Amino acid sequence: MSSSLRRGALAASAIAVSVAALSACGAGNNSQTLEIKPDNAATSVGAIKVQNATVITQPDLTSTGPAVVAATVFNTGTQPETLQSIVVAGTNKTAELHATKSQPLTIPAGGRLIIGGKGNASAVLGSSREAVKDGNAQKVTFTFSRTGDVSLRAFVVPAESFFTGWGPSAVPSASASSTASGSPAAGSTASESAKGTNKPSEGATPSDSASESTNAG
Repeated sequence: MSSSLRRGALAASAIAVSVAALSACGAGNNSQTLEIKPDNAATSVGAIKVQNATVITQPDLTSTGPAVVAATVFNTGTQPETLQSIVVAGTNKTAELHATKSQPLTIPAGGRLIIGGKGNASAVLGSSREAVKDGNAQKVTFTFSRTGDVSLRAFVVPAESFFTGWGPSAVPSASASSTASGSPAAGSTASESAKGTNKPSEGATPSDSASESTNAG
């Protein structure tokens, strides 16, 4: 066999070995590609699967307004499950849950619950800027009527870029909407005084209607 033929045979053998190795990575129940995990918070306990769990804070770092929890919950069981509470570790606070007509907190068998975003249910966490810091991965516990506690670590991110539509709504400032005596500010109309500012006041929480339209849960 000539040297050129030998080189061709060796090259063909090398290609065959490479293809076999790649095929082994991508096939079968133990394939390496199946070991790749998505870069988001997800877990499952029993019939409940929680995906894309995120804690979203006010975009203004100086704001003491509320944060929200966003997630998608799947019920793969044969019985309905009701979301009873959401707690973010370190805050000592339970999120205020709000259902909507199209998104109740009871998840039917084979159904899902979307928390956060326009028209979806919401979970509002009161002012906790000291305990909830952007960039953290904090433990969040979802409690369900049948399954009980389902915990995972969720990233804490500000309501910017992709998360703008899922973050907490801007809550009017109490000081801007009324005077110290409690009456509307002089020279302002009722509509003007109700507008307030875009910066939430300390301890303020969004109204049910605002949370139903823009907040995540």
